[in-house]
Amino acid sequence: MFVRWSLALALALGLAAAGVGWLRSRGPVVRVATPTVRDLEQHLVASGRVRVPERIGIATRQAGQVTAVAAVAGQRVAAGEVLVQLDDAELRNAVQQAETARAQAVARVEQLRRVGSIEATEALREAETRLARAEAELTRTERLAASGAVPENDLTEARREVELARARRTVAFAQQAAATPAGAASRLVLTAQLQAEAQLAGATLRLEQARIVAPAAGLVLSREVERGDVVPAGRVLMTLAADADVELVFFPDERNLARLELGQPARASADAWPETVFDATVSYIAPAVDPARGSVEVRLRVPTPPPGLKPDMTVSIDVTVARKPGALTVPSEALADPRASRTTALVVVDGRLVERAVRLGLRGEGSTEVEEGLTSTDRVVLPPPRPLRPGDAVRVTAD
Repeated sequence: MFVRWSLALALALGLAAAGVGWLRSRGPVVRVATPTVRDLEQHLVASGRVRVPERIGIATRQAGQVTAVAAVAGQRVAAGEVLVQLDDAELRNAVQQAETARAQAVARVEQLRRVGSIEATEALREAETRLARAEAELTRTERLAASGAVPENDLTEARREVELARARRTVAFAQQAAATPAGAASRLVLTAQLQAEAQLAGATLRLEQARIVAPAAGLVLSREVERGDVVPAGRVLMTLAADADVELVFFPDERNLARLELGQPARASADAWPETVFDATVSYIAPAVDPARGSVEVRLRVPTPPPGLKPDMTVSIDVTVARKPGALTVPSEALADPRASRTTALVVVDGRLVERAVRLGLRGEGSTEVEEGLTSTDRVVLPPPRPLRPGDAVRVTAD
């Protein structure tokens, strides 16, 4: 009895060992996938920000005390809207004084001009009369010259007389405009008038500068002033983001530069609202690479920005850099180095592994185009549970 049990056990062990050896001779089980033909897109995914096309620092050009602040951070303002008002009582008084001085200077000039205007007017009337006679004579002479009744010299002389008459009329016009009884006195009063006008212009400008207005429509990003503050000239009181088309900006590595083109479509979402996805288009690619970071600035125009998109917000950007219909693709995990342009893949041929050199094309999400080295009937090995080498025997199972 004991002998029979011993023999049965030995037989079972022998069969088990034979089975294990047979399985080992067939190799381990590996997953395989067959290359498939499908439409493939390649995407460039990056993080960026909402770009402020024009950031304007609103500063005061003169020192003064702030009497009113009409805008707060986050408020939209129109072009020309008053943002900050400085105390302008002294400035208004200065404008009134300058206006009075200018009026007095103008009155003195007008008084002198009225005295000399009679002679200048008479001289102008005489010059116009002479010009009319000369033009009439020229018309008559041209008619006679056309019929050969007068020589060409008479026509030339008539034309010269018209030109001289016109010159005299021009001089008369100038004399009438500057008619004065005494040249030196006229120059003095005219100089006084010009000085008064310059002082009025300066006083008016300083009064206008006490009203600090928005140079363009936009959004107030920050406010650094309060009512009652005494501010020096040149201090920035507010920062304004001028209205413009909404743009996104990101800085991809320069290795991606060859794949980027103007007009490429993109999808984006703000990190604050990731569920809201909106369209964008590549509108600008910087002509130079940042040597410090090895990156290039890329901007995207957003034709229909979603509500709540604010300047400097962080956004996730997905640019479609290439499309190819009917591409032969394999799972990227089946490639030794899916980021290289040329790499290798393991295929199963007659139960053994064979290494194939492949040339890659577009890289999609989880799939990569194979331009050369594989066919649609190959069985490509997916990452095995343990390292395998070309020539190893394997058993396959579909992925």
